[in-house]
Amino acid sequence: MAQQPFVDYYEILQLSPRATTETVERVYRLMVKRYHPDNSMTGDASKFGTVREAYEVLSNPERRAAYDLEYDGSQGQPKIIDHESAHHDREEDRRILHAILSLLYTERRRRPVNGGLGAIMLERALGVPDHMLEFFLWYMKQHRWIEILDTGQIAITVTGIDKLADKDLALRQDRLLPESTESTAHHSSKEGRTGPRPIDRVSSVAG
Repeated sequence: MAQQPFVDYYEILQLSPRATTETVERVYRLMVKRYHPDNSMTGDASKFGTVREAYEVLSNPERRAAYDLEYDGSQGQPKIIDHESAHHDREEDRRILHAILSLLYTERRRRPVNGGLGAIMLERALGVPDHMLEFFLWYMKQHRWIEILDTGQIAITVTGIDKLADKDLALRQDRLLPESTESTAHHSSKEGRTGPRPIDRVSSVAG
């Protein structure tokens, strides 16, 4: 019998694996309203069922503990930044900050009111460990470049958008990531293509 593919319930709910039970509950209530079949605008029976399945596991302490063991052993996602060879200097930090703000900018531009990303999506897209992402999120919160939405997602602020355009955060052309490196956080481009987008192209939207 073929092995069933691993289902990432954290990604489905767009949550970090560190999310509290209260956050799981809050996000679930928002998503279940959005995808309920009775919702004539955004109802989606398939997504509704998947969201409920994810919630039933992550809201139960015993089932979540067992799931987390499987989650930790699951195969990782493609990384934008290779941290085996990365040098954690200011230049590298600037690249990561630029990448985070660029991803959040794209989501905010696509959905101005509630456009944001979950921490787990950022971790996977950037390929940074969770403790490192916490540092960058803390840093950006202190500067008010980002905010936390009611959904628990992370979103760029007006100040963050202005910062993204600053010259001191701009990347040198020889430091841009290669065209072949693709982001897993997006599913469409302005040209109407479907699929991932290279991070250097995402970064360029801010000028």
